[in-house]
Amino acid sequence: MTNSSDTEKTTHFGYEEVPVAEKEHRVGQVFRSVAARYDIMNDIMSLGTHRLIKRFTIELSALRKGHKVLDLAGGTGDFSIRFSPIVGEKGQVVLADINKSMLHVGRDRIIDKGLSGNVSFAQVNAEYLPFADDTFDCICIAYGLRNVTNKDAALASMQRVLKPGGRVMVLEFSKPTNDLMGKAYDAYSNLWPVAGKLITGDSESYRYLVESIRMHPDQETLLQMMESAGLIDCKYHNVMSGICAIHIGFKPS
Repeated sequence: MTNSSDTEKTTHFGYEEVPVAEKEHRVGQVFRSVAARYDIMNDIMSLGTHRLIKRFTIELSALRKGHKVLDLAGGTGDFSIRFSPIVGEKGQVVLADINKSMLHVGRDRIIDKGLSGNVSFAQVNAEYLPFADDTFDCICIAYGLRNVTNKDAALASMQRVLKPGGRVMVLEFSKPTNDLMGKAYDAYSNLWPVAGKLITGDSESYRYLVESIRMHPDQETLLQMMESAGLIDCKYHNVMSGICAIHIGFKPS
């Protein structure tokens, strides 16, 4: 983030530099546009692998009956649907997203599956979480951190509302560790705006998503950001040669 003047800061929206105050609005437009077809496009863009990656992430969550989990930037509810039976009737899942359109899709899916008994919904900004200190056993943000304007503020907010000993999990696209894999992935992801145009009638939103992935911090940089937010024992697991990475950090007991 850089200063464009003494009073105005800018940040990146994909490859474009925009005023900080503008990014949240423009990201919101993107996800309002893609909400209805978001899950279909996930399957197409990942060739179905996102399901296996999410399963691995859940295995790393160490959730148990009675736990309280925040599914942050949870969108259409994929993780909340999986978390709900794990934490059980005495547990709680909060599906939270800043985007009302995405949250509505997630709410409808969860109600349709009969899982709303232990799932609640909250429209929130990740930078200013409206929860009390030491609330959650686990916070998971999947494919959402790269869209947050101030990632450092969001990580600090997560650390605040996490219980001592609890874990933050960040699943996000990252930087491939294999050159051949990286080149193949870049070539494939360049097709996403074309697929977006054909399936949703919207290529620009998917162009932004590709650019936001490439602008996201690499594995080590994100690890340092989590440590700076007050999380400890931070580590990450590369998935598919680093195309994705799962970062985990804990709140000191």
